[in-house]
Amino acid sequence: MNKIYQKSEQAAGMLKTGFKQFITAAAIFIAFSASGQQRKAPAYPLISHNPYFSIWSTTDELTASTTTHWTGTYQSLIGMINVDGVFYRFLGKEPEHYKTIIPAADEKSYPVQYTETEPTGDWKALQYNAADWKSGFGPIGDIEGLDKVIWKTRDIWIRRSFAITNVDEINKLILKISHDDDADVYLNGEEIFKKVGVTNDYGLIPVDKNKLKTSENILAIHVINTGGGSRADVGLVDEEKENQPANVLVAKQTGVNINATQTIYNFKCGNVDLNLTFTSPLLLNDLDILARPVSYITYKVMANDGKKHQVKIFLSASTGLAVNKPAQEVIAKKFSSGDLSILKAGTTAQPVLQKKGDDLRIDWGYMYIAVPKAYNAAQFITTEKDASNAFYNRNTVTTTKGGTNLALNTVIAFNDVSRVPVSRFIEIGYDDIYSIQYFNKNLRPWWNNSGKNTIENELSNAAASYKEVLSKCSAFNKSMYADAEKAGGEKYADLCVLAYRQSISAHQLVKSPQNEILWLSKENFSNGSINTVDVTYPSAPLYLLYNPQLLEGMLNGIFYYSESGNFKNNYAAHDLGTYPIANGQTYGEGMPVEESGNMIILTEAIAKAEGNAGFAKKHWKTLSRWVNYLVNEGFDPQNQLCTDDFAGHLARNANLSVKAIVGIACYAQLADQLGDVKTAAKYREIANQMVPRWMQLAGDNDHYSLTFENKGTWSQKYNMVWDKVLGLNLFPQEVYDKEVKYYLSKQEKYGLPLDSRKTYTKSDWILWSATLANNKKDFESLIAPVYNYALETPTRVPLSDWHETLDGKQVGFQARSVVGGYFMKMLYEKMVNKPKQ
Repeated sequence: MNKIYQKSEQAAGMLKTGFKQFITAAAIFIAFSASGQQRKAPAYPLISHNPYFSIWSTTDELTASTTTHWTGTYQSLIGMINVDGVFYRFLGKEPEHYKTIIPAADEKSYPVQYTETEPTGDWKALQYNAADWKSGFGPIGDIEGLDKVIWKTRDIWIRRSFAITNVDEINKLILKISHDDDADVYLNGEEIFKKVGVTNDYGLIPVDKNKLKTSENILAIHVINTGGGSRADVGLVDEEKENQPANVLVAKQTGVNINATQTIYNFKCGNVDLNLTFTSPLLLNDLDILARPVSYITYKVMANDGKKHQVKIFLSASTGLAVNKPAQEVIAKKFSSGDLSILKAGTTAQPVLQKKGDDLRIDWGYMYIAVPKAYNAAQFITTEKDASNAFYNRNTVTTTKGGTNLALNTVIAFNDVSRVPVSRFIEIGYDDIYSIQYFNKNLRPWWNNSGKNTIENELSNAAASYKEVLSKCSAFNKSMYADAEKAGGEKYADLCVLAYRQSISAHQLVKSPQNEILWLSKENFSNGSINTVDVTYPSAPLYLLYNPQLLEGMLNGIFYYSESGNFKNNYAAHDLGTYPIANGQTYGEGMPVEESGNMIILTEAIAKAEGNAGFAKKHWKTLSRWVNYLVNEGFDPQNQLCTDDFAGHLARNANLSVKAIVGIACYAQLADQLGDVKTAAKYREIANQMVPRWMQLAGDNDHYSLTFENKGTWSQKYNMVWDKVLGLNLFPQEVYDKEVKYYLSKQEKYGLPLDSRKTYTKSDWILWSATLANNKKDFESLIAPVYNYALETPTRVPLSDWHETLDGKQVGFQARSVVGGYFMKMLYEKMVNKPKQ
């Protein structure tokens, strides 16, 4: 597939739990609405640290779905409470468990027959003679060293034979398939699956088991590669019957609330009330706390009837947190360290930094569940499917230490619980050992840059500072919300809350070999790039607000890439590679005006936020090369991509031209801050002269066009916001007023479309465009539909920044850092009120 198509196709196709989960989520939303349950988010962050350590709930009631990684893959957390012998489940839902019938390639390779020449006869039939077909082993694809059969033609036909000893023993037959691109699958000659497009990872498709024979069977597959990568991989699994205790009740959820660093649930569990708080202390102004990969789960219980009750609380964490695929073998153990009792698990293989890509989970390093010894908690290891039964049957004995799909279990006894609240906490942490490969050097996480620290020490420090950290989180939660509400109103503040943890946890913090901070993003559900400049650009407002040093960390790698001679073009690179491997750009095409403008604008934004141009001074030669590219090529851009690459190439892009003009003016302002008055005057004059030409070429009566001299079109001119935020004073007020008035006339139910070509939008850009408004009413009018989208979208995934304005459905992308751009209005208010240096 081509790169642009791949971005949107991956976003849609990689929701690998699939249509079934989508329908379930939509149905749950309808039911909750009818019962008065208020939605607070499209998905709820529970554990948020980095692209690999990120757990979410995709339903309004915490017990209505299995918790997942942001990619949609199950990473199950189960919580139960025993109140005087009555059991309630308050967290998560048991995931489906599958038994392999015939393995797909995530478990082991398997023999196949195949041909790349269209076969004659009924090639799908069980008795077909395929003696002249080639023999090989699955998986089949185009990746050397991974795929057993290398396939680079348009079509391939595959036959896989297998035997079944007893069909009646199968509970529910499921086809397990991954393909790129179009696929048809037949079982014993009958079609069981057909799809145009890609199924990344594995789709799970129910199949009538009566199509099987208790003897020999044949799976026949035809896959068409329409462009780009190719893949064909199939297996069959049996969805096992539920193995959970029948007498466990579902706790009644009485409320849920989200703030910047916490998601808080309230439950009624018979005669006891439970307050459950997930805290990921992502405090941007404290890098030690920010980088520590430890979250808290806090239980606070109290009687609601005035009597005393015996209470025990159980947490079961699946080792799915430490694998990319469920079939991967893990090893687990229980131990103690200092004042903590700890459970630990990770894969036996430990393939450190051996995978790169988008729809992936970490399968190296180790997950940890830690609890203070003072609680006298019981900790034990079981299989995932046996964990809840073990708690129900009061059996806290470790039954396994290795295998697949294990669970790390912790039981805390609260003893006599009365109307006085009793609080306990558990820590959940992850040590990834090495986080990033940066120009062929493996980098440890920030918290262990020296290699001399340990995760046990971090868990201990987190436990010792629990009250202090929660106090800091509480203070920040309040101040952030108050500042956001003051800047843009209550709905705006709520949007900023949704964006905060999501944006931060799409990054990893490391230190470069040059001893520079690196705050590296993953381009989630887009193409998996690392440190993409046009992802940094929309994300920047959040980090400029709370710690500009982190924005420096988003630019340092791109500067190094050019200044080291590794990137030899006279414009800025698009990315540093594919996460977590940052060895150089892997995106197939440059965005020369886009990325050069982004880098210069953000460097000036750092200078304004920090009150000096010291960061720019270190990179002046590089900035000078980039600005000259903008002067020569930026005003009337040739046919090229911009950050909205999913919309395709565009020549004479008026909004991209704005970026070039603003970038040139930013360079002039930096020169002035560095005392180079002559250079400042030269480039300021160049930018000033471009503005009236831009107004003339883009002018279209009551608005400005999508492309120059193309009347009847329009687009959001979100790049213009930096003119206001940085005080450049390039464009006259009439341009802002005209555009905002026109935007208000083009809004749909769920927001302002990106431009006149389609009805989809990017919500981060809407928040930027809204900041162009010169009054509160217009700003709130533009952001209100985005707020409605967040609460009404039928697509229950971590906030998607690319959605359809007519029905609120996700078009692509999710869990991306770009929602940090929601903070643009707050940044504007801070910058315009910043005392002059």
